[in-house]
Amino acid sequence: MTKPLDGIRVIEWAAFHNGPAAGYMLGDLGAEVIKIEEPIKGDPSRGMTQMFGESMVLDGGRLVGFEFANRNKKSITVNLKSEAGRQIIYKLIEKADIFYTNYYRDGILHELKMDYETLSKYNPKLIYAINSGYGLEGPVNNERAFDTIGQARSGLMWSVGDRDQNEPYQTVSAPCDQVGATMLAYSLLAALVARERQGIGQEIEVSLLGSAIHMQGIGMNMNLLRHRSYSRHSRQRARNPMANHYRCADNKWIMLAEPQSDRFWGQFCRIMGLEHMEEDPRFATALNRRENFVECNDAVSKAFATRSRDEWLPYFKDKGAEFAHSPIYDYSDVAEDPQALANDYITKYDHPALGTVKMVGMPAKFSKTPIGIQCEAPELGQHTEEVLLDLLDMSWEEIANLKEQGDIG
Repeated sequence: MTKPLDGIRVIEWAAFHNGPAAGYMLGDLGAEVIKIEEPIKGDPSRGMTQMFGESMVLDGGRLVGFEFANRNKKSITVNLKSEAGRQIIYKLIEKADIFYTNYYRDGILHELKMDYETLSKYNPKLIYAINSGYGLEGPVNNERAFDTIGQARSGLMWSVGDRDQNEPYQTVSAPCDQVGATMLAYSLLAALVARERQGIGQEIEVSLLGSAIHMQGIGMNMNLLRHRSYSRHSRQRARNPMANHYRCADNKWIMLAEPQSDRFWGQFCRIMGLEHMEEDPRFATALNRRENFVECNDAVSKAFATRSRDEWLPYFKDKGAEFAHSPIYDYSDVAEDPQALANDYITKYDHPALGTVKMVGMPAKFSKTPIGIQCEAPELGQHTEEVLLDLLDMSWEEIANLKEQGDIG
């Protein structure tokens, strides 16, 4: 069966995660993604053996970060500092639909003649995108930026953590990189629709900072429209006991997230063995519970501590609990979660070097054009000869000459 982006060819010149991850998403949708890399070194993430103090090395020397962000791609090694190397890219651009990069600092795009004005001459309908750190305008537009910079400047580090801890909190899961790549893929898909309907190519710019702010739209708009921010969450200060998280007897946690607390308060009290609180005037309504939150939170916390999480969850189901609740999982739990596995949010595929592995899948399904992982991340320059032979109709003699001159790897 065909896939949504069958026949779409993407040229990627990008490094680390914020740019390249868009390519794996497009590849999951069926696009042909050709990754341009520098000979010898390639994408710097090929050398990231450590991240946040943890080893990233898999069997055979493959690396977690590169493997995830670069699945579904072909790798070609081209020297963009040589005219012959750039001519290879220009010929590919003539046959491409999309080009994107996150190499934008210090005027490198114009210096290497990889800017939109140059490439669009070879393909006027080309969709050209830059995924920058801060946006292309403004006082720090040319400074280096990575995921944690996005966390810092977007306000994310002050929106997480406990209210009583007067310090910012950093997450090590690179959410800003991932959402930046997702917004890049989203924008490229929108540009494909515009080209289909209007017959135009265009230049697109997405940024790490802008995507990180977008990800926090509700919190940011609270500040923008009410001129004050949400307070960080505090378990001890939660005014709604049905919108809080609780420690169970086994030191595992359960999350309650019920905004309609009056609707479910009676059922909750009966299931938790807190029947006496249902009609207690201190706790009878959401307003009462808000006014007496200390005593209310204390009683609910003690109730949760009487059973393990693995006892509470089936008990809730057996009692027909309708209020919103969930176990609080770590990544190892998520990897085995039957709900995530059933929907391919965590998916399996056969890797030629690693065997059958699990990897984060695409959180979408298509009924008539199925999507999914096409292949593993490529070795450096693995497809150089294939692309030059099959796509650009070069001869073996021409390829040998390019290698000899250092124009390709």
